[in-house]
Amino acid sequence: MEHKPVEKLRSVAEVHEFKQGFLSRRERLERWAELLERQPKRRLRSLGEIEFVPEDKQPELRSDDSPLTVAFEDPVLRAAGLKSDKLGDAMEFFDLSDRAVHRLLCSCMNGWSMEAGSTARKVRRLANPDHTRLLLLTSAGLLTAAPAALYLLG
Repeated sequence: MEHKPVEKLRSVAEVHEFKQGFLSRRERLERWAELLERQPKRRLRSLGEIEFVPEDKQPELRSDDSPLTVAFEDPVLRAAGLKSDKLGDAMEFFDLSDRAVHRLLCSCMNGWSMEAGSTARKVRRLANPDHTRLLLLTSAGLLTAAPAALYLLG
């Protein structure tokens, strides 16, 4: 690889300089989804049964060719602050909950391998949560519970 000063590169290419932390959480997740969608049939490895790993060891979890590896290979996400393809760094960078990580990356939810395209859809849902679905589920729960409450209280 040949290294050139930025001034020389500007004469042959459009150069964008990024500062660390320039992407919002949504933008970081959207970028990750885009990267996964570039090869939608690519087989990626899940992280082995996260829930059985001691809590203090979970941040160090990683797997070669995982969805986290795809994210870490991207220079834009690294420039934005992604430190590695380890679970703890990804959770911090993408602001992911334990539950979200489990559903997205754990082998018990996805098998030992997963397609990049299906993982991209899950990442997009994290970036753009559908609150109407939550509202429908909550409403259904209340409607189901109302007759039981009336029976018990009535």
